[in-house]
Amino acid sequence: MRIRASHILVKTEEEAQKLYEEIQNGADFAELAQEHSLCPSKRDGGDLNYFGKGMMVKPFEEAAFALKKGEVSAPVETQFGWHLIKLTDIKD
Repeated sequence: MRIRASHILVKTEEEAQKLYEEIQNGADFAELAQEHSLCPSKRDGGDLNYFGKGMMVKPFEEAAFALKKGEVSAPVETQFGWHLIKLTDIKD
């Protein structure tokens, strides 16, 4: 199975939580990614394209694969910082 996800990468849990709340209140994930993400994927609205298990760091992978299509994760910490992850598609 492969999934397609987008993410927003920020430095602090506080910033990630603030953005998470904005998304829960209807803010556009891709627009927030373009404005706030530290990852080069921000130019694509945070899109990471399709990936399988073993391709991302463990905490990110576990959170991403636990989501339902269209769902956004609560903040997830990795060695890169804090992520919000949106699952956009699933391929079996």
